[in-house]
Amino acid sequence: MNVSTWVWVISLVALTAILLLDLVIIGRRPHEPSLKESGLWVTFYVGLAIVFGIGLALTTNFTVAGEFYTGWLTEYSLSVDNLFVFVIIMSRFGVPRQYQQKVLLIGIVLALVMRGGFIAAGAALINQFSWVFYIFGAFLIYTAINFLRQGEPTEDDFKENILIRWTRRALPVSRDFSGARITVHENGRRLFTPMLIVLIAIGTTDLVFALDSIPAIFGITQEPYLVFTANVFALMGLRQLYFLLGGLLDRLVYLNIGLAVVLGFIGVKLVLEALAGNNLPFLNGGEPIGWAPHIPIWLSLTVILGTLAVATVASLIKSSRDRRAAEKVPVA
Repeated sequence: MNVSTWVWVISLVALTAILLLDLVIIGRRPHEPSLKESGLWVTFYVGLAIVFGIGLALTTNFTVAGEFYTGWLTEYSLSVDNLFVFVIIMSRFGVPRQYQQKVLLIGIVLALVMRGGFIAAGAALINQFSWVFYIFGAFLIYTAINFLRQGEPTEDDFKENILIRWTRRALPVSRDFSGARITVHENGRRLFTPMLIVLIAIGTTDLVFALDSIPAIFGITQEPYLVFTANVFALMGLRQLYFLLGGLLDRLVYLNIGLAVVLGFIGVKLVLEALAGNNLPFLNGGEPIGWAPHIPIWLSLTVILGTLAVATVASLIKSSRDRRAAEKVPVA
């Protein structure tokens, strides 16, 4: 793709305007959105992504659109996994439901900033060193194995990192939330509220997830414009999706297995592409390896979509069976 500066500018302005609109809505009326409101917003953002992909197909070609859709779907599924950790953080710190929207939006903005930095760094590395695909691929395979080992995160798994512990020790923090504010005056002193601790927890979590998501999207496309827009559209509507899914998150028991398969597949794909374009002098004399196949984008999209669909359906079936079994157990 040859994306002009004007296209970048227009895209950035439009996406920023949408995020600012979201911020204004929350700032004017902090509340817990209803299922109807959340559903409408999620539908709107998903529709935007679909329309954007159609626009790419009409202005470029279907391969580019396929890369966008595949990347967006992968990042969207990883963003849903983020929600598990967000739920744990909100519960752990007792964030009132009406203020959780603000926390989520700030978390999304932080994620965009961090991912933007990682995208720029990743694109620069790929342009200079093609062998970085080996590292990206190995990292994704390692992450997939960890997903299989750990399963879904629970509240017991959450440990306060060193930054949170330092903040608690070094800064004066009040006991209670004061609305959605970060600071408050008490007895003539300015104190930070627990909201600051929550935002630090969300921000550091975003950083960890960015380390997984950026290699994954570069395994699908190396076009910085597609990488960036796929990430932005994946994060849009995440706030409303949090409230829309609600208790359904607990029922997605096989999501981590599905994500492990997706990340493992992309990791293998990256390694195969690195082998096909190999220039490492200690491997095959620095020559490309001919037997390494190229995995087309339609196959990647099929594998990712199929895996996530199977994981979701299997999760709902198992959760339904477990719930029925629990209802049949007599209470002592």
